[in-house]
Amino acid sequence: MKERVETLIRWQREHLRGSRFMLVLAFIVGVLTALAGLLLKAFIHQVEHMLTNHFSITDANWPYLVYPVVGIFLTGLFVRYIVRDDIGHGITKILYAIARKKSRIKGHNTWTSIVASGITIGFGGSVGAEAPIVLTGSAIGSNLGQFFHLDSRKMMLLVGCGAAGAVSGIFKAPIAGLVFTLEVLMIDFTLGSLLPLLVSCVTAAAVTFAISGTDNLFEFHLVNAFAIERVPAYILLGIFCGFISLYFTRVMNWLEDQFRRLGSPLQRFLIAAPILSVLIFLFPSLYGEGYSMIRLLLNGQGPAEWNQVMEGSFFYGAPQLLLVYLAGIIIFKVFATTATNSGGGCGGTFAPSLFLGCVSGFLFASLWNLLSTLNLPLFEDLSVFNAVPENNFSLLGMAGLMSGVMHAPLTGIFLIAELTGGYGLFLPLMIVATCAYLTIIIFEPHSIYTMRLARKGQLVTHNKDQAILTLMSMDSVIERYEEHLHPSDDLSEIVRQISSSSRDIFPVVDDAGKLLAVLVLDRVRHVMFRTELYHKLFVRDLMSQCAGRLNVGDPMDVVVKTFDQTKAWTLPVVDEEGIFIGFIRRSHVFAMYRSMLQDMSEE
Repeated sequence: MKERVETLIRWQREHLRGSRFMLVLAFIVGVLTALAGLLLKAFIHQVEHMLTNHFSITDANWPYLVYPVVGIFLTGLFVRYIVRDDIGHGITKILYAIARKKSRIKGHNTWTSIVASGITIGFGGSVGAEAPIVLTGSAIGSNLGQFFHLDSRKMMLLVGCGAAGAVSGIFKAPIAGLVFTLEVLMIDFTLGSLLPLLVSCVTAAAVTFAISGTDNLFEFHLVNAFAIERVPAYILLGIFCGFISLYFTRVMNWLEDQFRRLGSPLQRFLIAAPILSVLIFLFPSLYGEGYSMIRLLLNGQGPAEWNQVMEGSFFYGAPQLLLVYLAGIIIFKVFATTATNSGGGCGGTFAPSLFLGCVSGFLFASLWNLLSTLNLPLFEDLSVFNAVPENNFSLLGMAGLMSGVMHAPLTGIFLIAELTGGYGLFLPLMIVATCAYLTIIIFEPHSIYTMRLARKGQLVTHNKDQAILTLMSMDSVIERYEEHLHPSDDLSEIVRQISSSSRDIFPVVDDAGKLLAVLVLDRVRHVMFRTELYHKLFVRDLMSQCAGRLNVGDPMDVVVKTFDQTKAWTLPVVDEEGIFIGFIRRSHVFAMYRSMLQDMSEE
């Protein structure tokens, strides 16, 4: 087997090289990610249909209290005893792999997320399948690159192809797949890199169309076209979506921190599972991805159809409580999503963003229309304060929430347009998505995917200087020393180490290996040939204090900043306990920076 693999790689290097080979790999990635997405969707649909097809419409369904618990319990067992690795926060893992692991993603991620998220969502977990399938696609691209021993730049491109193909295939939205990779993964591709991304997107979408049909994921029939007098309502909807996004992001991060402090997975399960099951029992629309509710709000023709979203709940039969029901969903969706993932489930925030956006848009339009019927003196002379179509605003809200939660207005615009065929509302989509993004960016500079990495300095951005520093590894520029000096060593020991080394700086440590000072060759040069001083001068007489020191976990932007502040040419690196690790030279850092800059700039 090994010989066949080596023969294949040798043939590839001889006959299929450069850009042509990358196009072939992008095509393969597109096909595989589309098939993975179709498999996951079919798995989720079959499990959900098997469990819920007999549920009552008019009465509360008690199995809602059990199914979600079983789902995250089974997923937790699968992850803990079979996967034995963290597969949550899929997009964050991709960003981390790009920034810190040279775009290398473990092989099991090509299938484990499909199984885990399929069980979680099929049994009612209130999360989405899109982030797991994006991780799956990126893992397929990464492992193909590893198989053919590609360099880090091409590996990054294949990871992007996998993510783009996954979004394109699962949503049937090739343009959104391309924009997502450029905007959310924040990879600064060159113009020559766009063709493989396009190949992957088009291939994934074509395979999905061929197998599942060309219908949009959400059917939408535009009745009320764009009207200029509704622009104020669009702007206010965008701001409203921005604040809902802020609420969703802040509460999710706070809840995750609280669950993380519990430590034990069993403790997290025992607290999160009941929260999830009770919320789904009270609000059955929180079950799974919630796409059926999105279709109702987008295509419902009046209260009689919109009220169907309350089927199977205590609210059924009370149409006057529809807005209360929707407000409850907006408030508690983040609790259900976080409880799903923190309790042991696996899923992403793509679908929750779409779901919450649709509900938010519908609620905003309903409240707007309610105010317009009250004939308040404040609004009676304002012609813009007229009724607005709830269906259209449900669609626009989806773009607003995606823009706010993901900090990706272009992705929100193109994804919603492609998902629904709502191109007639392209300008309103732009207004809402932009206003939502501008609102949340005031309070949160990073998206729900990137904020944790940004705090650790592990986030690749479109700023090329910052991106290169993030991609650089401190370990690759550390110069490690096998021999150390101690304060009590005499001049003869200093000369011995100097004579056997080409270095000009030496660490001075104590018996535990903690860095005390440094000894520079210039301090020894004038006495090193005076043999009569070999046993009279000691390291403590010649050593110097460090201009500064670096911690082994410091990101490279901190390293560069420390060099600038200290004006030093060489700085020592220590661990958390002060143990000496090695030296970093300014010349090595900037040589690597220059090399990576040239690598990223190649077409």
